[in-house]
Amino acid sequence: MADQIPLRPVRSAASRKRAAYYSAAGRGPGAERPSRSLLEDEYARLDEMPLMMSEEGCENDEGDYHTLPRAGAARRRRRPERALCGGWQSLCSSCCEWLINVCQRKRELSARTVWLGRPEKCEEKHPRNIIKNQKYNVFTFIPGVLYEQFKFFLNLYFLVVSCSQFVPALKIGYLYTYWAPLGFVLAVTITREAIDEFRRFQRDKEVNSQLYSKLTVRGKVQVKSSDIQVGDLIVVEKNQRIPSDMVFLRTSEKAGSCFIRTDQLDGETDWKLRVAASCTQRLPALGDLFSISAYVHAQKPQLDIHSFEGTFTRDDSDPPVHESLSIENTLWASTVVASGTVIGVVIYTGKETRSVLNTSNPNNKVGLLDLELNQLTKALFVALVALSVVMVTLQGFVGPWYRNLFRFLLLFSYIIPISLRVNLDMGKAAYGWMVMRDESIPGTVVRTSTIPEELGRLVYLLTDKTGTLTRNEMVFKRLHLGTVSYGTDTMDEIQGHVRASCPQLPPPAGRNSASSTPPRKAQPSAPKVRKSVSSRVHEAVKAIALCHNVTPVYESRASVAAETEYAEADRDFSDENRTYQASSPDEVSQPPMEHLTVSPCFLGLRGMSVALVQWTESVGLTLVSRDLASVQLRTPSGQVLTYSLLQTFPFTSESKRMGVIVRDESTAEITFYMKGADVAMSSIVQYNDWLEEECGNMAREGLRTLVVAKRALTEEQYQDFESRYTQAKLSVHDRTLKVAAVVESLEREMQLLCVTGVEDRLQADVRPTLEMLRNAGIKVSSRGEAHLELNAFRRKQDCALVISGDSLEVCLRYYEHELMELACQCPAVVCCRCSPTQKARIVTLLQTHTRRRTCAIGDGGNDVSMIQAADCGIGIEGKEGKAASLAADFSITQFAHLGRLLMVHGRRSYKRSAALGQFVMHRGLLISTMQAVFSSVFYFASVPLYQGFLMVGYATVYTMFPVFSLVLDQDVKPEVAMLYPELYKDLTKGRSLSFKTFLVWVLISIYQGGVLMYGALVLFESEFVHVVAISFTALILTELLMVALTIRTWHWLMVVAEFLSLGCYVASLAFLNEYFDVAFITSAAFAWKVSAVTLLSCLPLYVVKYLKRKLSPPSYSKLMS
Repeated sequence: MADQIPLRPVRSAASRKRAAYYSAAGRGPGAERPSRSLLEDEYARLDEMPLMMSEEGCENDEGDYHTLPRAGAARRRRRPERALCGGWQSLCSSCCEWLINVCQRKRELSARTVWLGRPEKCEEKHPRNIIKNQKYNVFTFIPGVLYEQFKFFLNLYFLVVSCSQFVPALKIGYLYTYWAPLGFVLAVTITREAIDEFRRFQRDKEVNSQLYSKLTVRGKVQVKSSDIQVGDLIVVEKNQRIPSDMVFLRTSEKAGSCFIRTDQLDGETDWKLRVAASCTQRLPALGDLFSISAYVHAQKPQLDIHSFEGTFTRDDSDPPVHESLSIENTLWASTVVASGTVIGVVIYTGKETRSVLNTSNPNNKVGLLDLELNQLTKALFVALVALSVVMVTLQGFVGPWYRNLFRFLLLFSYIIPISLRVNLDMGKAAYGWMVMRDESIPGTVVRTSTIPEELGRLVYLLTDKTGTLTRNEMVFKRLHLGTVSYGTDTMDEIQGHVRASCPQLPPPAGRNSASSTPPRKAQPSAPKVRKSVSSRVHEAVKAIALCHNVTPVYESRASVAAETEYAEADRDFSDENRTYQASSPDEVSQPPMEHLTVSPCFLGLRGMSVALVQWTESVGLTLVSRDLASVQLRTPSGQVLTYSLLQTFPFTSESKRMGVIVRDESTAEITFYMKGADVAMSSIVQYNDWLEEECGNMAREGLRTLVVAKRALTEEQYQDFESRYTQAKLSVHDRTLKVAAVVESLEREMQLLCVTGVEDRLQADVRPTLEMLRNAGIKVSSRGEAHLELNAFRRKQDCALVISGDSLEVCLRYYEHELMELACQCPAVVCCRCSPTQKARIVTLLQTHTRRRTCAIGDGGNDVSMIQAADCGIGIEGKEGKAASLAADFSITQFAHLGRLLMVHGRRSYKRSAALGQFVMHRGLLISTMQAVFSSVFYFASVPLYQGFLMVGYATVYTMFPVFSLVLDQDVKPEVAMLYPELYKDLTKGRSLSFKTFLVWVLISIYQGGVLMYGALVLFESEFVHVVAISFTALILTELLMVALTIRTWHWLMVVAEFLSLGCYVASLAFLNEYFDVAFITSAAFAWKVSAVTLLSCLPLYVVKYLKRKLSPPSYSKLMS
């Protein structure tokens, strides 16, 4: 009651007026005097007031105090003009500071008091309830898109080059020669962004325009989602999206609860149970919500979607009614009502809702190939500047040399090709399309089209276990009682024990005479040990059947159940009509500290809890009914046992356990049942010598373990606990800690009942896929003691590292370097019970310490942080939902598809992009070399060799299609890449694109450029135009032949591209009279001269390639033959 004791401090006049205002707003008896809850609110505000002035206030005040005398003396000595300048400077400084504060100011979030149905009583202004996913608006679209493009060096460089052509002294050609390629790139980008932005605008408009029923004093009115305010009472029908964060007040379901679907919020596909506030649910009619004076005190908006602290207060009763509110009383925005009709009061809107607060734009991932090409681009820029300086130096720095230097920079600007980025982006889109069209991996989705090459450069693979390597289909395998263990082949013995023990329980009153006879005593011939084992087995099975949050749903009798009072006679208990639905954060929304390895772990997921309940049904104890107040079990004899559900303690990631307190209606016995991970339960249960050993044995068998315990409570013990628990739940400050402390007071010396083992079966072809990845050189780390153990383990070789979450936390904090060094040496690493933060941190450490590419794969919402931190994130759309799939760069349907995704598509994407990027750079280097030779021959004149359409056509219609057809090339067949994963190791070394290969292409470009230019100069006879005709035609033919030389596997589209480009060039000769002499290009002399120059530039390269393949063939060539 500490939070409710009024301290009655001296209050200001403003606070007295505020209290009077709240009191006047109330109705009934509570309106005559300030209610205690309102006084508490005032006291809470006083508690939040600072005890001393802030640093900023102190500094300002102190500064004013010390400068007053000095300011007065200075003012007398200051001249008028100096005072004017100082005043102007002060005014400008103040204005700038004000603008900065306005631009950077963020509204501070705070707790709030929300009156039911009275939004006008809100003291603060809250944001509009609108969804806005648009990146730009009408005014920022063009500037924003242009900034995103020109923040890259390549595009900015070409913008400067293009703008220089407006200066007459620097102009060296037609404007469209430079602006046409740049304009094309910008047009494509702006069009793509405009389409995406318009689609986002349409989606936002559709969501914001949805109509909802709002309760008012005059009845229901229809309002748009964007017009909903804090304090409104909103009615949400079944299968309708919840528009804002609300507190659950009423429902059409008589049980006072409903189910919601949260897959769009947390990615989990299972339904969650939500409970209406009991004070408003008990009201006779819907209109009575306006006849009471009540408000909700809600905490400030938080990021955590799995917790909430609030208080519901009705102040028109004497004394005021207080009710604690938690996560089970909330309806978050973007969730969907799955059952019944709900009414809630809006507490958060717009950007303060949980869904919007948790929406973040993930960092744009940049592939390693793009970084390598960026380095090569910088090298090309250095070469461009050096070549220009050399030309000016050889020119003798005569005249305005700086102008000539800039003109040479423009002439050689094609060294850095603007088409490089366009070709690579189009290639990435083509790779993504090919991946999604691959029939061998159906259902694969490419969500990030910028990093397909990363699939071919991976060294470390970090994978979840449950749902990723396994099917997430739980099968009960083992029950251990300490002295006896039962497996799948002895489940009939458990069934016999349950049958033998159930009749000993006194049946409920009201049964017929046959069932109300006194229980039979055990036969004297039965051994004492037998009776003890039977009772222990029955108690363990009963604990498993009661300690959970699974609700049986009867589809065929849903309508009947809604209209009755849930009487036993009206329920259909037939097995074929019953399905189980996990319905709380224990089972669904808050997975435990992740356990991704074959080790002891907590059964916190829906599939495992349902598996346990289904197992109890198979051995004779069936869960037939569960609501907020009771649980009913059916025995093998058909007897129904009823238990009152007194308290439920949901799972949290801190406690790693959940529990229930039930009262047996037939015996009035109160029992506290608890289940949890062995690490959490070992300190709670009574001393034993078998728990740790048996959990380890089950873990080695690949089973997931759960420890079950109980404690009997007297009526006095429970009443004392309930009183303390209620007080803790009504606390305004540190409610979670206080509640946990009260619950922990019960968790002492609990009787250990059993340990269960559940198997989560592996997916199809997981073992071959893992073996393939290992042979490919990819080190697998499954996320599932400290320094001395690390040192001891380091001496072992070829051993997998297995480390628990607690030990991992110690290593990450104190022995980070040692852990990474050891993990990199191991062929495989298994981390048990990792938190999502630990997963992401391990990924980051691997990237930092090894500088290698990492891949993370998972299927649950707790894998999102790991997926987004990795260089390449892969999500599996499984039974845990779509959160991982939607957050990933690539989405697959099963783990076995990962092999083909990496071995085939990763190899193709990397090899093709490397060849494409280097060939585009070769194309620019080749023509720049010819320009350099031309300028050198003609006295270092800064005159362009080719002008106008020749320069535009060279990079587009004449060579674009053959060069881009390299995205269809492949070095090995898919079957070979899958059969020999060792080929993948060469990709991780980056040999396809390196400074070595880049220098090879530079030498090829210099050789071919020199041959083409000098050959044309030697063979031309009279006119300079003949030099242009010979050299340019030979240049086009050389490019087409070089593409053919680079291709390893021909595709019919490659042949079409080659002949199409050649045809376009031949056809355009008839329209290029200003560049070519028609009489000359139709002569035989032109033909043999072009052929000679082309043959001289290409034939040596073909010979070198042939000899290299014969003398030093690549590793894949033998496999291809």
